[in-house]
Amino acid sequence: MTTTTDIRATPSPSPSPERNLPQYRLRGVLGVWAAATVPMSVLGWIVAPWLGDRIGARDPFIESLLICFTVGLLWMLALVVVLVRREQGSCAWATMRAALWLGAPRNPRSGRTGGRVWWWVLAFTALSAAVNLLPIDPLGPLPRDFPHAILTDRVEHYFAGNWGGFALLVVNALLAPVVEELLFRGLLLPRMRAVFGRGDFLANGILFTLYHLHQPWSMPVTLIDGVVNQAYATRRFRSTWMGLITHTAPSVLTIAVVLHLVLSARNG
Repeated sequence: MTTTTDIRATPSPSPSPERNLPQYRLRGVLGVWAAATVPMSVLGWIVAPWLGDRIGARDPFIESLLICFTVGLLWMLALVVVLVRREQGSCAWATMRAALWLGAPRNPRSGRTGGRVWWWVLAFTALSAAVNLLPIDPLGPLPRDFPHAILTDRVEHYFAGNWGGFALLVVNALLAPVVEELLFRGLLLPRMRAVFGRGDFLANGILFTLYHLHQPWSMPVTLIDGVVNQAYATRRFRSTWMGLITHTAPSVLTIAVVLHLVLSARNG
């Protein structure tokens, strides 16, 4: 089934028990990557500073970043839905579930799905946490580099008692890992094997790293985490839930820390 001129079905290199999905050509893979990367980069580096000079807020720049990244993520979500709809002819949950590898993880040796196989999620989540603690990312500009900025006076002042800002942060923190995994691991990864063969998970992780042009200082850790704990885990167990869970876990910690900042206004 054809989605665009460069996103079309080709024979899968190896049979698999899951629903037969079309394989993208290289131009199709890069086209989807660009459709996600370019808007996020433009929103982060051009639109956010422009908007920050035109809105009234406790910290206009932080708020404009949150707004712009949320808009970019919603665009990516719409992109996934549109491409699957064009490819499969339906947006029904059963169709989306099969098309985006949203089934339970499958043991590659026994073929069993769910059950004890889910325990692998804990292993990859723990490994992801270890990777994210590696001191290999350079310091990005503040407050753009949020993990480094989160305990600064500027960020603390913005979130103290600011439930509106907290709501924006929660939406962004949860939307980012979910949408990114749906696009890179749910949509792209199962459709890259015809081009990249058994190295599809490595190519996927590299593309995911380069997607972060809107925050390039995070690329070193993103490369390791994206290749091993998201792309490889998803490919091995044929389930996007592997990447979704490992990728979303740090967002829970971020939300908890920011909630503390919001509530600190009562104790200040």
